[in-house]
Amino acid sequence: MKIGILPLARPTFDVAYAEEKLAAMLAALDAWAGAAHSVVGPRSLLMGPDEDALGQVADADVLLILQVTFTDAAFATRAVAGHPGRVAIWAAREPRAGGRLRLNAFCGLNLLSHALGLNDRRFAWAYGEADLDALLTGPEVAPVFGAPSDAPPVAPRPLRIGRIGEHPEGFDTCRYNAPRLRALTGAEVVTMDLSALFDRARGVEAQAVAPYREKAAALAGVDDLDAGELDRSLRLAAALDGIRTEERLDAMAIRCWPETFTEYGGAVCGAVSMLGEARTPCACEADVYGAVTQAILQDVADAPVFLADIVDMEGETGIVWHCGQAPASMAAGGMAATVHTNRRQALLYEFTLRPGRVTLFRLSQAHGRHQAVIATGEAVDAPMAFTGTSGTIRWDRPDMADALIASGLEHHMALAYGDHSEALRGVAAHLDIPVLELGA
Repeated sequence: MKIGILPLARPTFDVAYAEEKLAAMLAALDAWAGAAHSVVGPRSLLMGPDEDALGQVADADVLLILQVTFTDAAFATRAVAGHPGRVAIWAAREPRAGGRLRLNAFCGLNLLSHALGLNDRRFAWAYGEADLDALLTGPEVAPVFGAPSDAPPVAPRPLRIGRIGEHPEGFDTCRYNAPRLRALTGAEVVTMDLSALFDRARGVEAQAVAPYREKAAALAGVDDLDAGELDRSLRLAAALDGIRTEERLDAMAIRCWPETFTEYGGAVCGAVSMLGEARTPCACEADVYGAVTQAILQDVADAPVFLADIVDMEGETGIVWHCGQAPASMAAGGMAATVHTNRRQALLYEFTLRPGRVTLFRLSQAHGRHQAVIATGEAVDAPMAFTGTSGTIRWDRPDMADALIASGLEHHMALAYGDHSEALRGVAAHLDIPVLELGA
């Protein structure tokens, strides 16, 4: 058997650590292959699309994507689309060490699983230590789908969503079709260029920024931040709040990177935390369905919501995380001001989520069909897993990792405190879409 490898990574993560992980993965793969099988393809990290690499693996019996760090799904999806053989994904795992999220490879696996599901492509996968027999020769993922809801219908209110900028390339999880969304939920989407947000933020009057400056002043470590970056970040909060008022928006979906860092010079994460706490949820990466999901869950829970990535799974627990934008009322204790772990710009919030019952929800387009995806669990008292805003969730049901990948779910889920499963089943009943309860 010929195994073709594509080791994927991005330079904004911990490259030296990624190289260590790749070396260990290659050593395990070579030992498994022995003299019986051949391993072909690049043996160093691919930091972007590489046509030569595609040529090296074109005739392999198995295309093995080595997801060493988080990446978008564009290159991997193209590689898989042109490959006639078996497809497998092996994502590297990192410890919950309380520091930077150095690889974020599980989220990359999640993103790619959604893209492959949209393309009706079966695959096998592993995370962390891999059973290579199972990965390379065993069963592929069998997609899972929801069932009709029998809950009493709960009608979501009409929503106005602001979409500022386009979603990043390779993020199929953030794609949307405005007429299709409107037909399903009645939501209207108001669009704006990202540059218009930046121009507005630069011109915000000082008195409009003052309330956000006061909130930031209460954070530990805020005086250690770059004053210019902090000012620009707080101006984004004021600008977004002004847009919300003028356009009568219920939620927003904002293209947050790389331009907020590379063109504007300040993070939007702290602004998103402040607006979320004030009941205007904002979705990262211009994720319009994520914004709709947040607004629905916020109404059902009557509480702030957090749009999170699931970045690690181990046994019965998982880590929900984002750079630093969860609402402040979710904090377990003290909060600190910090900078983005990859881009090193302010303002972000840093804290662990407080203990309590939680519901995670997504209005999903997985496998090209609408469904309501629900997961429940307990946010537990645990040390900070990764910097930013993160929490450890003990899931109510076993095998959450298997269920998540088989569902083809998008990489963002909205989280609120409390168990809101029955009301969300009612929303699904009103929308006439199936309900998938992960791990059930």
